[in-house]
Amino acid sequence: MTSPAPVLRPVGNARAGAAPRWSRWRREVGATLTKAAEVLATPLVPADYLDVFAPLRKGADLRARVVAVEPETADAATLVLRPGADWAGHVPGQYIRLGVDVDGVRQWRAYSLTHGPRADGCISVTVKAVPDGVVSPYLVHRLKPGVLVHLEQAAGEFVLPEPGSPRHPARLLCITAGSGITPVIGMLRNLYPSTAAGVVRTARGATYDITVVHLAPSEPDTIFARDLRALADAGVIRLVSRYDDVHGIFDVAQLSDLVPDLAERTTLACGPGGLLDALTDHHAAAGLPLSTEQFRPTTIVPGEGGTVRFSAGGADTTVETDGARSLLDAGEDAGVLMPSGCRMGVCFGCVVPLRSGAVRDLRNGALTTAVPGETGPDGVPIQTCISAAAGACEIAIP
Repeated sequence: MTSPAPVLRPVGNARAGAAPRWSRWRREVGATLTKAAEVLATPLVPADYLDVFAPLRKGADLRARVVAVEPETADAATLVLRPGADWAGHVPGQYIRLGVDVDGVRQWRAYSLTHGPRADGCISVTVKAVPDGVVSPYLVHRLKPGVLVHLEQAAGEFVLPEPGSPRHPARLLCITAGSGITPVIGMLRNLYPSTAAGVVRTARGATYDITVVHLAPSEPDTIFARDLRALADAGVIRLVSRYDDVHGIFDVAQLSDLVPDLAERTTLACGPGGLLDALTDHHAAAGLPLSTEQFRPTTIVPGEGGTVRFSAGGADTTVETDGARSLLDAGEDAGVLMPSGCRMGVCFGCVVPLRSGAVRDLRNGALTTAVPGETGPDGVPIQTCISAAAGACEIAIP
């Protein structure tokens, strides 16, 4: 025979049920007051007012405040940012997407973080101004401390495997060009922190034997030149600097001369598409391990171009474009407010529906087509930053 369930009674405080009732009452009153405040604040909501006083608070849209803009070269600067309370942290080598309002238009770009976790809780990225660019010149030359920027959580797989893992490369070669140094300097700074007393040798850093081959147009154009020299002087890396104005354009065939033990190293490379393509072919032929990070897509045989209709909010904009130009650039040049992000095919911030027609992937030449009545009413999602017109097509802009 089953015994009856015991009766649970409050112990000590005869009003033990008061606390839950009090909490429930406070929640209900709080919700009522919030609703009332929203009515009084229409068309704004209380969160809009909180943004004025506590924009980096927990639960708010993730943003960061610019703490400092530190010049690196004549056309590059490091942005020191204090992220909001919901920032989840990062692994050195990862990147973030920053959203900034330039001349009244929100623009998003991806930048590699240039450090490991910092004691002050800040994060930093280093930006090189692109001639005729929209965002990078603004960040380097016009952005001021105190400004709020929009932020997304860190992402990316271009990171060092942890010591002890099967993929941990004891002997490493880092090949960087131009701003491609940014994710690698983040890894190096985390392995070998720099203090007023000099570079610190860490137990984790001691598990690596690292050679860095850095390419730049000239020594004054080298971002983080001082950091690289300090690491080399401390003996924690072997540095090979190659400047176009001194050594000529780099040829990957020279790599085995610059790095005699190349076959014994795992290569990490970051830089322009042409360099990475050449390294990919070189390492594949030699059977050498290679991991790459590319900031922009490599354009191969282009499509034939055509007429593109951008449909946005009931208004259509029609442009003629060639097969070598991305749909994102074509739309922006025509004045269409295009969603965008990293502009390199990684973040998918530029995905929109292709309603009809064909586009070609600028990275590999693959065609994507949409036929009304066959592909569905929502069309086919495409990334405009890495796609070009391959004939007439229509794109819907949210």
